[in-house]
Amino acid sequence: MKVILNGESKECVEGITIENLLDLYKIDKNRVAVELNLQIIPKKELSTLVLRDTDLLEVVTFVGGG
Repeated sequence: MKVILNGESKECVEGITIENLLDLYKIDKNRVAVELNLQIIPKKELSTLVLRDTDLLEVVTFVGGG
């Protein structure tokens, strides 16, 4: 199955959750905002929402600074 993650096509297994995908690509799920098919996903749903073929994900990582 393929999903689009931040504009790049990524292969992943059927039944993968957003949380699993973030773990797979070593993205810190505590410091991100996730948009799935143009809809913001609450953090509490990252572990339960299962991705489908051709889903479009945008992941924005928060960075501290001064």
